[in-house]
Amino acid sequence: MSWQIPTQIEQDIIAGKATYRTFQTGNGGQSILPVPANAYVVIFGYDFSPAGGGWYTQFVTSAVGGVNVPTIETARQFETQQISFYTGTDFYPFIHHVNCMNTLVPRSWNESVPDSVDMTQYLRVSEIDNTPIARQVYMTSSNDVTISVGLVKNSFRISSNAIPVTGRTPVGLTYGGSGQVISTQTNYGPGGTPLQFMQPSPKDYQDFGFGLLPSNADGQGFATPDTTNGLLEPSIALQNLGLQNFAACNYYLCLHYALYSKPIPEKQG
Repeated sequence: MSWQIPTQIEQDIIAGKATYRTFQTGNGGQSILPVPANAYVVIFGYDFSPAGGGWYTQFVTSAVGGVNVPTIETARQFETQQISFYTGTDFYPFIHHVNCMNTLVPRSWNESVPDSVDMTQYLRVSEIDNTPIARQVYMTSSNDVTISVGLVKNSFRISSNAIPVTGRTPVGLTYGGSGQVISTQTNYGPGGTPLQFMQPSPKDYQDFGFGLLPSNADGQGFATPDTTNGLLEPSIALQNLGLQNFAACNYYLCLHYALYSKPIPEKQG
């Protein structure tokens, strides 16, 4: 996916009504894009280089019954990463799956039979793909924009239900009436007060026969900060591995936006 300057914004920049700007951040997971007084910004795209690249993890893997069973999953914490923007009035979360590239190489074999394929142990070399991810967005703010970046370690399924047939979940076109038991409540945060991602929707939740809504119910899936069950700040994960000082291992995020040096119009996205 790529981003482009929206036509109207491009025309405003050419006409001198707006200024094209970039905002580059990285390393620590909390940043703020400052917005001058009596002005507003329109963020229309970003380039995100995920955390965790620039190093190779080595996992010893034993051949058990012909199946390679990994013993460590250190790289997995980098495979799902979240970026969110808070404008003081609106919240925009974006979750990205990040590719982990794996290669299996023999670690030991029977040297008396050089051509033997009966390997007794393998070394799995893994690398997080930190190729920049481009995303087209459209966010308007006259306030400073708070940016949070982190690793999504877990998504705990708390309850699952079969979706009944309703006016919003008709049979055949949706899971309504299919009989499949699917996730309807997922935790994305601290154990005591997790964000409860409710599906299909927290609106009229009881209409589906799933009972009362829990506390902290939300219709969007996004992680909230917690080092065990939620959003983990990237530099903490890298510090735990002794990699926090390597630029190649840290995330980088570049915002592309237009700055308008006038109060925000009433009708804006």
